[in-house]
Amino acid sequence: MKLFRGSSEGAAQNPAAGKGSKRLTRRSSGLAELVKSLESDETLCILDLGSTSPANIRYCTERGHKIYTDDLLISSTDPSLATKDEDGKPTLDSKRFLAENLVYPAAQFDVVLCWNLADYLDESLVKPVVGRLWSLLKPGGKLLAFFHTKDAGPDASYYRYHINGLDNLRLQRGPQFRLQRVFNNRHIENLFHDYASLKFFLARDNVREVLVVR
Repeated sequence: MKLFRGSSEGAAQNPAAGKGSKRLTRRSSGLAELVKSLESDETLCILDLGSTSPANIRYCTERGHKIYTDDLLISSTDPSLATKDEDGKPTLDSKRFLAENLVYPAAQFDVVLCWNLADYLDESLVKPVVGRLWSLLKPGGKLLAFFHTKDAGPDASYYRYHINGLDNLRLQRGPQFRLQRVFNNRHIENLFHDYASLKFFLARDNVREVLVVR
């Protein structure tokens, strides 16, 4: 976990920016909706679930917000998490994972940038993580998540998202995480059934964006 607040000076020096990697851009209706909250004069607490993004840190801190980052995909690759379920099938220890990750006070965050985490996270961790995020969000807090709308195959490229404007994201190809599943609308509604509301945005690049309210 890393916390960033105030000036973002030096953030652009972070090697996690991925020198030399190909970067694309895309318009995000979900981000455009969320930005209405980020432009608030009130100091917000934001959780970014991905590798350190100097662009996201800069965008949030320039507006006086506090931002934390937690790279859950990297954390989920820890070999020591491997175990077996009651049927002897390989799985991950979700209780230990949550004991070591997302360890924050209840109702700490106003915004969670979940990005495409659920599509790539191991099946055994998805529901426990979404449940933990519910407890970490303040009532009325918002979560932005992206989902593939079709199976692009297990080798579908994983991208890190960087805020590039009011409704624009810069995509940076990251580690080759395996696409685990494709959620349809019903699956997404079930995943966030404890939350107050969901709003769907369908983009042209086969990505479904969802803005969830706690």
